[in-house]
Amino acid sequence: MSRDSGLRRDLLAVAAAALLVAAAVGVGAYIEHHYGTLHVNWPPLYARWAPHVGPGTPAALAVAGLVVGYGPPLAARLPWRGLLWSAWGASMAWTWSLALIDGWQRGIARRLTTSYEYLQVIDRFRDIPATLRDFHRHILIGSPDHWPAHVAGHPPGATLTFVWLDRIGLGGGAWAGVWCITVGCSAAVAVLVAVRALADERTARRAAPFLVLAPAAVWVGTSADGYFAAVAAWTVACTVLAATRGSRTAAPAAGVLFGVTCFLSYGLTLLAVVIGTVLLLARTWRPLPLMAVGAAVVPVAFALAGFNWWEAYRLLVERYYEGAGGIRPYGYWVWANLACAVLVVGPATVAGLRRVPGRVRQREGAERRLALLVTGVLLALLAADLSGMSKAETERIWLPFATWLLAAGALLPDRHRRAWLTAQAVLATALNSLLLTGW
Repeated sequence: MSRDSGLRRDLLAVAAAALLVAAAVGVGAYIEHHYGTLHVNWPPLYARWAPHVGPGTPAALAVAGLVVGYGPPLAARLPWRGLLWSAWGASMAWTWSLALIDGWQRGIARRLTTSYEYLQVIDRFRDIPATLRDFHRHILIGSPDHWPAHVAGHPPGATLTFVWLDRIGLGGGAWAGVWCITVGCSAAVAVLVAVRALADERTARRAAPFLVLAPAAVWVGTSADGYFAAVAAWTVACTVLAATRGSRTAAPAAGVLFGVTCFLSYGLTLLAVVIGTVLLLARTWRPLPLMAVGAAVVPVAFALAGFNWWEAYRLLVERYYEGAGGIRPYGYWVWANLACAVLVVGPATVAGLRRVPGRVRQREGAERRLALLVTGVLLALLAADLSGMSKAETERIWLPFATWLLAAGALLPDRHRRAWLTAQAVLATALNSLLLTGW
C-alpha cells in the first residue's frame, strides 16, 4: 500500500509540475502577445515552434530505447570504471543525437557562431593581455564596439576558451560544438564519482541512467553552458573526494576548478553553496586551506593580466537592466524560471525530488546524504532565481545546477525506473523535435 501511495504522490508531483509549465506557457504567451516584454518566442523557453525531424531523430530513438531497456541492469553490473566510461559515452550519444535532430549546420556547426555568441569576437583577442585590460570598457550597450550579449554577460574565461581552441587549430563553430558536447557530457561522470564518495556506490549506480537520458541534453548540445556545467560538476566532485577521501591533490584541484568556474560565469559563484553543503555532509573543513590556495590561482592570474572581476560584474548588472533584463517582468520570471527547470530535469527528477524531504528526515543513510546534497543545490537555484539576474534562458543558465538534480532519480523504486526513463526520453525528444531552441 505504501509503495502505491508513493507512486500516486510521485504522479501528483509531476502533474503539479506540468500545470506549472502549462501556466508559464499560457501566461507567457499572453504577456508576450500583448506587451512584448518577455523577449522569448515560446515562453518560458527561448525557442520557437518549429516541428521538424533530422538525421538525429532515428539515432535519438535508438539511444533512448537502449538506455531504457538495458541501462538499469548494466548500471548495476558493470565494473565501476566501465560504468563511468559507459555513462560518458552514452551521454554523448544521447546529446549528439538530439542536437542532430536540427541537422549538422543548425544543430552543431552554426549554433555558437550567431551574433550573440563568443566566436564573434575571436579576432579581437589577438593581444590577450591588452584585451583583458580593456574588457570592461566594452560591456555597456552604449560603449564603443560593445561586446555581444554572451561575451559581455560572462567573465572572459568563457571567451578565452574558444580563443585558445582557435589558437591550436580547432577554430570555428563545429569544433566549438564538439568541445562543448564532449566536455559537457563528462558532467555525468563527475556526478557519479561524487555520489559514490558522498553517498555510496549503489546509489550512484541507480542514478546513472537518469544522468544519461536527461532532457538537459537538449541544451548541452550545443551551448557553452553545457561546458560550464561540466567544469562546475568536476569542482564539486573534487571537493567531495577531498572531504571524504582526504586527497591532498583533490583539494587544490577543487579550488583551481572553482576559480575557473567563477571566470566562466558570474552566477556560478553560487556553486559555493553546493561546496559548503558537501563539507557539512562530510563533517570536515580540512580541505578548505588547500582549496583556498587553489581558488586564488585563476583570479590572481586574471588580475595580473589587468581584468577586474568586480568592476566587470558591476557594469554587467548595469547593462542587464539597460537591455532585456530591465524589461522582462520579474513577477513572471520568478516562477516561470521554475517551469524552465522542470523541462530541463524532466518528470523523473520531479518525482525524485518529491521524495527528498522524506529522505532528509531519515536519521542516516546514503539516500539521506544524496537528498541533503540535492537540497543544497536547490538552495543555490533559489538564490539565483530570487536575485533577479536569471530572468529567462534558465534552461541553459541553470544547467550547472540541474545536472545534480538529475541524481534524484536514484530515489525512485526499481519497478518504475524504466517507465520514468521513458518519460524523460519522450520529453527530451519532443522538446527538440517540436521546438527550435535558441541555444
